[in-house]
Amino acid sequence: MLVSLQEIMSYAEKKQCAIGAFNTPNLESIMAVLENAETYQVPVIIAHAQVHESVMPLETIGPVMVLCAKRSKVPVCVHLDHGVSLDYIEKALELGFTSAMYDGSRLSFEENVENTIKAVKMARKYGAGIEAELGVMGSSLHSSEGAEGERGIYTDPEDARKFVELTHVDALAASFGTVHGIYAEKPKLDFQRIEQIKELTKTPLVMHGGSGLSRDDYITSIEKGIRKINYYTYMAREAASAAKELLNEQEGALFHDVAVAAVEAMRKDTGKAMKVFYKLT
Repeated sequence: MLVSLQEIMSYAEKKQCAIGAFNTPNLESIMAVLENAETYQVPVIIAHAQVHESVMPLETIGPVMVLCAKRSKVPVCVHLDHGVSLDYIEKALELGFTSAMYDGSRLSFEENVENTIKAVKMARKYGAGIEAELGVMGSSLHSSEGAEGERGIYTDPEDARKFVELTHVDALAASFGTVHGIYAEKPKLDFQRIEQIKELTKTPLVMHGGSGLSRDDYITSIEKGIRKINYYTYMAREAASAAKELLNEQEGALFHDVAVAAVEAMRKDTGKAMKVFYKLT
């Protein structure tokens, strides 16, 4: 069943859990994520990042995502991740997406506010929600967001309060020590910062760079106010490893064999993540 960001964030606040937001640039990843969500009977977010346009065009994968969400037995929010163009966001909303992230994090505070307000007004016409970002996420190995090795700028709690008051966003991505891509070293997360931002904004907070953290880091982040966790790099890496292993073991393996192996690998990886995000274990 297709639901909005507002609805799915309301569930997260009520249950004091985090919703898994999984980038799904192909049918195989959609299948893996939705199978787990239906198995565990939890709502989920499937997302398409603007940076993946060259991998899979929005106009190709978008209708597939919306159709799969509508057919699902659990609530599914279809989300545009890291939309840097308002035109691209509107294209996603026209296709039936129920959520979008406007990423103005590299703009000035004033420009970010101005464009986010435009995104919110646009989304309201479609009954959709908007996530925005304040502060700059760092990037590590194999990141599709930002330059490798880019240092992050932590979100200022008082700036976050002003930003939410001015824009009325439905969720806010805050920078507090996570990075996009694969962690080169153990991250040092500023949990107190998240707690302060949550207290000041009273808004669902989003963790970007959610792959690869420890169970304890996830649990503490959720306790402090994280309600949406973006997850992609590690599930994609697991799929690639499974494909490589299959090709090494079976000389005559065909593409559909590889696809099946990749789906199973992503199902196992995202299943482990969901159990933590939704407090199922």
